[in-house]
Amino acid sequence: MPLSKRPTLTQYLIEQRRRFPQASGELNALILDVSIACKAIARAVAFGELGETMGVSAEGGDVNVQGEVQKKLDVVSNAMFVHTTEWSGHLAGMASEEMADPYQIPESYPRGKYLLVFDPLDGSSNIDVNVSVGSIFSILRAPQDVIDSGRDVVEADFLQPGSIQVAAGYALYGPTTMLVLTVGNGVAGFTLDLNLGEFKLTHADIRVPEDAHEFAINSSNSRFWEPPVTRYVDECLAGRTGVRGKDFNMRWIASMVAEAHRILMRGGVFLYPRDSKDPDKAGRLRLLYEANPIGFLMEQAGGRASTGRQPVLGVPPSSLHQRIGLVFGSRREVERIESYHHDTARREAPNPLFVERGLFRD
Repeated sequence: MPLSKRPTLTQYLIEQRRRFPQASGELNALILDVSIACKAIARAVAFGELGETMGVSAEGGDVNVQGEVQKKLDVVSNAMFVHTTEWSGHLAGMASEEMADPYQIPESYPRGKYLLVFDPLDGSSNIDVNVSVGSIFSILRAPQDVIDSGRDVVEADFLQPGSIQVAAGYALYGPTTMLVLTVGNGVAGFTLDLNLGEFKLTHADIRVPEDAHEFAINSSNSRFWEPPVTRYVDECLAGRTGVRGKDFNMRWIASMVAEAHRILMRGGVFLYPRDSKDPDKAGRLRLLYEANPIGFLMEQAGGRASTGRQPVLGVPPSSLHQRIGLVFGSRREVERIESYHHDTARREAPNPLFVERGLFRD
């Protein structure tokens, strides 16, 4: 399709809104605000050292609520999201990886009916070596009492399962800047036209291939993996001489946005599973603003997203910065990994004949 005839993000959203004649247009406006934040972050990333935003955020490095050293661009990107979206009257509040508590919309601005959660700069540990990074976001409906009363938001307001997300997406800052989005009607990809400063539709109705020949995992953690993960990876590594009967390539970028984009474009599976490295944590990735939005995109594109044991979109959140194990990608591969977890659980379950009974307890 000629560039001049490609729909812009605005036009795409208007078309989507027409499916719901009663819609007010507030969601569209909020997504466009998010896209402006992504354009601003893309520009900051593109300047690199020339923009004087590389390195840690302060001498010695500030530490965020995750216990991670903040990069300057983490802080800058977070501010861009906040300042671009807080003023419009579409948000009741927001939450971010870089903020310990929910962000309250200033009293000088009207409040709306949506909540925004986001990771402003995913993969920022790679920023100094010019690897693709991105932003991840999820939009939720605020609870009705928040909308009716206009009260300040609290953590509990954000603890909604991923299955009821209104919209989700990510921006990828690579050789081109892309915005990949779902509003619950499939997944579409938009590329930033630098001449116009507009996102234009370049990837309509993205679908994840059901089968895969690539997997992504951090193999340095292999000694901490649970048996089902070890089994899956060993089978992939065995290639065509093993039970899978085909060769696999292994990938690991350490930027989940880049991993997710590759899988959406050509299939594969990504694993950042629960392991025993830190037994107090159920995983490494954040449920609300990493796993849920990426999971929503994968499911809308015909793929699957799971904890390894259950669909990630069905997990009830328990805290704002809750961590979780995550497996996503081509449906058949994710389902295979889930089956290995279920098989292990069955084999490890005690025989009822030998379960300790009350009569014989000390």
